[in-house]
Amino acid sequence: MSEHSANPSSTTATGRARAVKAVIPAAGLATRFLPATKAVPKELLPVIDRPVLQYIVEEAAQAGIGDVLLITGRGKTSMVDHFDRRPDLEARLEAKGDAERLAAVKRPSELAEIYTCRQPEQLGLGHAVGYAESHVGDQPFAVLLGDEFVKPSEPLLPAMLELQARTGGVVLAFFEVDPAETKRYGIASVAPAEAELTDIGEVVRVTGMVEKPQPEDAPSNLAVLGRYVLPGRIFDAIRRTEPGSGGEIQLTDAMELLRSEGVPVHAIVYRGTRYDTGMPLGYLQTVVQIAVEREDLGGEFRAWLTEFVNNGDETVTAAILNGVRDTAGGSGT
Repeated sequence: MSEHSANPSSTTATGRARAVKAVIPAAGLATRFLPATKAVPKELLPVIDRPVLQYIVEEAAQAGIGDVLLITGRGKTSMVDHFDRRPDLEARLEAKGDAERLAAVKRPSELAEIYTCRQPEQLGLGHAVGYAESHVGDQPFAVLLGDEFVKPSEPLLPAMLELQARTGGVVLAFFEVDPAETKRYGIASVAPAEAELTDIGEVVRVTGMVEKPQPEDAPSNLAVLGRYVLPGRIFDAIRRTEPGSGGEIQLTDAMELLRSEGVPVHAIVYRGTRYDTGMPLGYLQTVVQIAVEREDLGGEFRAWLTEFVNNGDETVTAAILNGVRDTAGGSGT
């Protein structure tokens, strides 16, 4: 584990560099999950037998990214430990002939090279991303927020990387939200784009962004999903971005600055399944949905869940079922 690495790059048919590094901001205090997150980082909360952060690093690896920088804070060293080797544990599992668990224990260390950088104080997403400059350099890179991920069979990041390599600008991902929920997200105004994309969603041109607007002020119901592919020039824009409310430097404002200066900004309106573990309810919904989809657990767990719901209060039953359906929305499965 290190704080610095070389800057390899991959070029496409357009001659532009393709992002080969990812940054995961993960320095927050996760106060919504206290006291569980007093000693355990929220990013390591388990979704059955894998922590949230592993799903996210697997998403990056699936897209061909082998270099991941974790922006961490105090008390977060266990995140790095998860992606390190455990020779003692591996030796014990090998001696027992437990090949399945041995492979599972080795897998995190085989996904990518993990690097770390500490953010001393949390002053906004833009502030956190700015700490990646010495690691990333002037090459394009991906940013993956540490509390949401997408279904592996409905990959988003590869399409974003390809789109950024074609356009050379900023590439975002959007998802549709209830208009009443716009105050929880960065919201965009968009226009049609010339590009067409696959079955994961359409490509749009971004004409403006605003951070967490009230419903009556929101330009649309398209919210920013926690995936970004950014050009290296974003770091200069972050330095020129004025702090907003609470003294925080927002990545949205830095991207808007680039857009106002002529840098193209596109987005994919993602139609696949998004898992949001940033709030306790969303975390629970994620665990339930993944459990019912697992081949080894799904049948038995689904039967238990059905019995539990059917024997419960009708109001509780409706709430549970609606929650599972909402989390599964857009999966197409």
